[in-house]
Amino acid sequence: MNIDFARQQMIDQQVRAWTVLDPSVLAVLSAVPREKFVPAAYATLAFADTEIPLGHGEFMMTPTVEGRVLQALDLDRNDHVLEIGTGSGFLTACLAKLAAAVTSIDIHEDFIRGAAGKLAAAGIDNVALRTMDATCELPGDRYDAIAVTGSIETFDARFVDALRPDGRLFVVVGSPPVMEARLVRRSRNADWTSESLFETKLAPLVHGTLPPQFVF
Repeated sequence: MNIDFARQQMIDQQVRAWTVLDPSVLAVLSAVPREKFVPAAYATLAFADTEIPLGHGEFMMTPTVEGRVLQALDLDRNDHVLEIGTGSGFLTACLAKLAAAVTSIDIHEDFIRGAAGKLAAAGIDNVALRTMDATCELPGDRYDAIAVTGSIETFDARFVDALRPDGRLFVVVGSPPVMEARLVRRSRNADWTSESLFETKLAPLVHGTLPPQFVF
């Protein structure tokens, strides 16, 4: 496989085609070696528009959704970012290239270990990785942007509380077959607004679904 050609095809035919046009986002998707973050068994799918299994029932986002996340958050070099769900570490790397610093948390310790090695190999040193269940706790800091990489069944206002004034949150809310990607903005007086971006389907965060309901 011609890696450079496949990467450019991914950007031109998948990411751009889904209205991701921000030059900085396209540049970072071109610069970060996605093939290095994909599990070896799925190396041939590194640039395909498909979710890639990571283990524990988790999946790597498609390139199109990754592009939409990065574009929606509109990061700059002064931003401090929280990523909820480290996964493969690829989106982590992209966030780190666009922002000042990233804190990334995941419930799976092996994901954290794997991402640490891949980020180091890519020369990315502005990421702090922590093993943590986001449905129970969040880091104590506040952030300019938060990316939630797994869906949640109902909106969790704690994520807004973790934003600084003018902060942005990308989150997918709902349950199959209807899930909605939202961009939430926090105002300076602690109010917030929510904008619907697109419909999608995303594996839930661990403990991100509601318990089964009794039917009488």
